[in-house]
Amino acid sequence: MLTLWRLAIREIQHRKLSFLLGVVSVSMAVACLVGAQTLLRADHVITEHLLGQKETELELAVAAKEEAVQQAGAELEDAMRKHMKGLGFNVLILPKEQSRSEMLLNGITATMPESYVDKLAASKIVTVNHLLPSVSQKAHWPERDRDVILIGTRGEVPIQHRGLKKPLLEEVAENKMVVGYELHRELGLKVGDKVVFKAQEFTVSKLHPERGSTDDVTLWINLRQAQEMLGMQNLINAILALECDCAGDRISAIRDEIAAILPGTQVVEKYSQALARAEARAKAKGSAESALALEKAAGEETLEREKQSRQHLEQQHAGFAGVLVPLVLIASVVTIFLLSLANARQRTEEIGILCAIGLKSRQIILVFLTKAILIGLFGGLLGIAIGYWFGWSLGGFTQYGMDWNRLFESGNLLITIVAGPILAVFLSGLASWLPALIAARQDPASVLQSS
Repeated sequence: MLTLWRLAIREIQHRKLSFLLGVVSVSMAVACLVGAQTLLRADHVITEHLLGQKETELELAVAAKEEAVQQAGAELEDAMRKHMKGLGFNVLILPKEQSRSEMLLNGITATMPESYVDKLAASKIVTVNHLLPSVSQKAHWPERDRDVILIGTRGEVPIQHRGLKKPLLEEVAENKMVVGYELHRELGLKVGDKVVFKAQEFTVSKLHPERGSTDDVTLWINLRQAQEMLGMQNLINAILALECDCAGDRISAIRDEIAAILPGTQVVEKYSQALARAEARAKAKGSAESALALEKAAGEETLEREKQSRQHLEQQHAGFAGVLVPLVLIASVVTIFLLSLANARQRTEEIGILCAIGLKSRQIILVFLTKAILIGLFGGLLGIAIGYWFGWSLGGFTQYGMDWNRLFESGNLLITIVAGPILAVFLSGLASWLPALIAARQDPASVLQSS
């Protein structure tokens, strides 16, 4: 065996160019194989890295948007709620005997104890806010010779188990008067004017703008003074309230709760105002949800575009590698075959002499195969280094600052690198087998005679 190695080494030293060409041919084949696998693995790792970053960015953006939408939605809903308060009270709590037809034709005529509002405020009621007791009757203004609607209020009564809320209407102080639009327009009244109503002097404290309702012909004064004028001490006609933002059948829930607290009453809802509030709150909620849905859709669309772009790049590289690698492997085998064949023909005389001194055909073949193994081994190791450097450089790892060991997480690249030299030795030996066989089968006598 030592003689065979010596013969193979001397053969390499004698024909260095042939050996180098063989090593280069094998290294190019292995470099293409390892480089392609490294590049494809780098594409996959970078795709995972980029998509992971995009998903994280999307999650952070959606989380930030959710927070912003929640805040904006809360602000919008609060703004809507404040705006909708301008519609006024939308729930009337009336005496049970009050006819609704009579109320629509002549106003509220039935009465109930003023203590009802205090009882309601002291309860655990949750379906309404902003309780406002009032008396309300048509009255004649003798000093101005005209009919008006007189309303007396004492200001809102806070519900005790809730925090204090800003009132929808300010309390009318004693000896003060708030005047509806038609009345102050026709009578030429201004804030600060002194007026006499039923022999009592009042100061105009506020003038209402046009509302297009009975409010335009209404006078508001203090509840106690109105009760005295109308002979309704400790009595009221109604309790006005603002319904809460309840889901489902709101008015049924309000009626059930108030009936349990004030059995001798009935509840009437001002439908148009209640509907306006519900629609406004639904719109505020819908706006916030739509903004969040758009943010999620935009982020998912961007992520999908990035994913498709990376997949297209991976497919391009895989397709290119699928064509290039087989071609280079075939070219390497053919090159080694031709080099081995040329070498065998050039060494015809040497082979004849070796056979004449007793070297067997099997040993001649082993000399050629030993050289092929060395070509494959050196070429394979060189090809691994070149291929890995090539794949690393073009893969873009340095651009994204990623660690090299991520390339070996799946194990496929490591298998390719280990198998590279083995494949190189196999292909080199396969390509050298036939030329070695031809050389070994030559008749030494014929070779020597021809020389």
